[in-house]
Amino acid sequence: MGTPLRLGLFYSALYIGTGVGLPYIGVWMAHRGLSGAQIGLILAAPMIARAVTGPLIAVWADGFRLRRTPLVWLSLGSAALYVLMGAPAGFWGWLAIWFAAVSVFSALTPLTDVIAMARVRLEGFNYGWPRGLGSVAFIAANIAGGWLIARTTPELVVGWIAAAALLAAAAAFLLPPDPVRAEGEAAAWRERLAGLGALFGDRDFVLATVSVGLIQSAHAFYYGFSALAWKQQGLAENLTGLLWGLAVAVEVAFLWFLEPWRRRMGPLRLLLLGGAAAVVRWTALAFSPPLWLLFPLQALHTLTFAATFVASLQLVERLSTPANASSAQMINSALSGGMIAGVATIASGWLFDGVGALGYLAMAAMAGAGLAGAAVLTRSARVRG
Repeated sequence: MGTPLRLGLFYSALYIGTGVGLPYIGVWMAHRGLSGAQIGLILAAPMIARAVTGPLIAVWADGFRLRRTPLVWLSLGSAALYVLMGAPAGFWGWLAIWFAAVSVFSALTPLTDVIAMARVRLEGFNYGWPRGLGSVAFIAANIAGGWLIARTTPELVVGWIAAAALLAAAAAFLLPPDPVRAEGEAAAWRERLAGLGALFGDRDFVLATVSVGLIQSAHAFYYGFSALAWKQQGLAENLTGLLWGLAVAVEVAFLWFLEPWRRRMGPLRLLLLGGAAAVVRWTALAFSPPLWLLFPLQALHTLTFAATFVASLQLVERLSTPANASSAQMINSALSGGMIAGVATIASGWLFDGVGALGYLAMAAMAGAGLAGAAVLTRSARVRG
C-alpha cells in the first residue's frame, strides 16, 4: 500500500468524525436544551486553550520514537471522551468533557500533517491527494449525517464522532513508521521546549500564523451556527448537509487537480486570495441570501479554507526546522482553529442570539484583518522566497 493511500485512509477516519461533528454538534447541544451563548462557550473553550494545549501536546508527542505512536493514543483517548458526552452531564459537565475531547482530537490533524509534508519531500507526491481523500470522507459523512439527523434524532452525533475516533486509532497503524528524529531516539524535554521557544521569537512566523488564524477563524460563525441560521431561514438539515458537502467538494477539486496552479501562485498569494474571498463570502451570508446564491458562496470555500490551509502548511514548513516542525504545525493549528477561533466562537454565540445571520459581518471584519497581515508579509524575503 502506497504512502498517499495510507495517509488518505487516516485522514478519512478523522474527517468521517468532523464531517458530522462540525456542522451538527451545535444542533445536538441545542437539542439538549443549551442556548446559543452556552453552545458558543462550550465550543470555544478548547479552541481558546489550544494555544497552550496544542504546543504542549506536540512537545509530548515528540517524546515518542515514532511519529505515529502518539496518534494511536490520542485517537483512543478522544473516543473514550466522546462517549462520555452522551451522559446527562449538564452545561458544566459537557463543557469539561468537550474541552478534553476536542483538545485531544484536534491534535491529530497537525501531527499527521507533519508526517505528510515530510513524505511529500521524500517521495514527491501531491499532498492534496491523501488530504483530499479525507475531504471526500467529510462530504460523505456530512450528507449522510444530515440525512440521518433529519429522520431520527440529533443524539446520534456524539456516538458517530466516538466511532470515528476509534476508526482513526486503527488507521494510525497504517501510517509510515517515521522516526521523530533522524537518530531514531526521542528528543529530551528541554530540547523540545527550546525549539518551541524559537518559533515564538520569529516575527515572520508569528505574523504568518496570526494572519492565517484570523482568516481561518472567521469560519467560526459558519461552523457553529450555519445549520441553526439556515434552519431559521427554513432550510432542512439535509439541505444544510448538501451545502456543506458542496463546500468540501470544491475543496477536494482544489487539492486534487490544481497542484500546478498552486505551485505557480505560491503560498503567500494563495493566502491573499483566501483572505479576499472570505471577506466577500461572510459579508454576503450576513444578509440571508436566497438558496440559489448559497451555492456559489459555498464554492468560495475552496479559497477561504482550502487555499488558506495549503498556504499555511507551506509557510509554516518554510519558517520552521525539522526539530520544531511538530510544534510549528501545532501552533498554526492552535491559532487557526484555536485561540482566535475560540474568541470568535464565543462572540458568534452572542451574535447569533442577538442579531442572527448578521453575525457574519464580524467574521468579514476578522478576515479583513488577516488579509491586511498577509499584505504585510509580502515585505518578507523569507516568505516570498
